[in-house]
Amino acid sequence: MHYLLSLTVALFLCTSLQARKPNVILIMADDLGYTELGSYGQKKIKTPYLDKLAKEGMKFTAAYSGNAVCAPSRCVLMTGKHPGRAYIRNNGEVKPEGQRPIPDS
Repeated sequence: MHYLLSLTVALFLCTSLQARKPNVILIMADDLGYTELGSYGQKKIKTPYLDKLAKEGMKFTAAYSGNAVCAPSRCVLMTGKHPGRAYIRNNGEVKPEGQRPIPDS
């Protein structure tokens, strides 16, 4: 009985160790509508590499952007905050660096 229990535990551990972890790639593009990729029906613009990723993985047809412009959308994505509580509210520039950084606190 002890041998059978040990064998069961060993088989369980082997199969759980062989299980592949998910491979997640998040592509965030500014000003790109989902119908502008070949995998979503675009005929004029060729996107073969993105089409291959979509064919081998998952495609999403409904999504929510954290804001209407790019910098606040990235801030919401990176911090997990609601847009109303996010530090970056617009695409304001700070010369010569670019855009304001997200504060540490």
